[in-house]
Amino acid sequence: MAKQLDYHTIREIFTRFEAAEAEPVGELDHVNVYTLVVAVALSAQATDVGVNRATKELFKVADTPQKMLDLGEEQLIEHIKTIGLYRNKAKNVIKLSRILVEDYGGEVPNSRAALESLPGVGRKTANVVLNMWWRYPAQAVDTHIYRFGNRSGVCPGKDVVAVERAIEDHIPVDFQLHAHHWMILHGRYVCKARKPMCGTCLIRDLCMFEEKNL
Repeated sequence: MAKQLDYHTIREIFTRFEAAEAEPVGELDHVNVYTLVVAVALSAQATDVGVNRATKELFKVADTPQKMLDLGEEQLIEHIKTIGLYRNKAKNVIKLSRILVEDYGGEVPNSRAALESLPGVGRKTANVVLNMWWRYPAQAVDTHIYRFGNRSGVCPGKDVVAVERAIEDHIPVDFQLHAHHWMILHGRYVCKARKPMCGTCLIRDLCMFEEKNL
């Protein structure tokens, strides 16, 4: 775990991220907030590409909680069976759709607690939805952010909750809205787990990663 970087270094890092891509976006396809919830829930232990492939046809026929219930669990499975843990995920999608219909009038609630009460929706999923749909500066910490945060010193922490708190505490507020997207994309395509591309990294001179010169 790297030492926590100071304010000025973090500001310079995110200034560079912003200059490279001012409006980063998530890579999960969706057509409304409900399909965003479903897509993020399906993405656990799966790639965004794989989820998008599975939901391309699904969201054409089931883009609301009621339509998903009408589709039914078995037909849902047929759409998502290429995704890991698809049977359990299908059960959760049907359960959360029923709760949305019965308890929320078919609408997706926009508090973290209400979102987390839905089957298959954890803190990370709730934060993604709050950030991407309602543009609330919630920080969804995944493996890419956890790795990048601890390598670089931007947001080190012993677990995802600690990393989330480090993001909120140390990253300047004017970068908070897009912070997790910048870090996810950097972790996915540059600061990779096995072969980080330090030679082409735009923040190499600021990063605390001890192995970056190897």
